[in-house]
Amino acid sequence: MIKVDVFTEGCRLPYKKMTARSISRLAAAAADKTGIENALITVIITDDGFIREMNREYRKKDSPTDVISFANRDCEFPDIESEPEDLGDIFISIETAERQAAEYGVSLKDEIKRLVIHGVLHLAGYDHEKSEKHAAVMARKEREIYESIA
Repeated sequence: MIKVDVFTEGCRLPYKKMTARSISRLAAAAADKTGIENALITVIITDDGFIREMNREYRKKDSPTDVISFANRDCEFPDIESEPEDLGDIFISIETAERQAAEYGVSLKDEIKRLVIHGVLHLAGYDHEKSEKHAAVMARKEREIYESIA
C-alpha cells in the first residue's frame, strides 16, 4: 500500500484544477510503477520563494527550481509488514511548474505529473546527477512511467 500525504507551503490547493487528491493519485501511481510497496510519500506543493530558500540551503543554488526530493534512506531497508516506510518528501514549485508547462506547451496537470514522477524516482534511488548513464536510465524510466499513467 502506498500512502501519499499532500501539503502546501506558500500556496493553496486546489490550484487551476490541481487538487491534493489528484497529486496524491499521481504519486501513488508513480510509486507503484517503480515497485515501491508499503510506503509513505509526502508531497509539498509550494511557491518559488519557498523552494528557492530550500534550493539555496540544501543545494547551494540561489534560484527557484521545479522539484526537490529528500529521500529518507540511502539503501534498501528490510520490508516491514506493519508500518509503511517513510520514503521522503517531494517539494514542487507550482509557479515554476506553471511556467514550464507554458514553455513546453503542455498542461499544468501534465507538468505536475512529470515532476511528481521525477520526485518519486529520486525517492526510489534514481539520481540523474551521478553520471550521464544514470541520467539516461532515469529519463527512460520517467518517460515509461509518464506514458503508463493516465
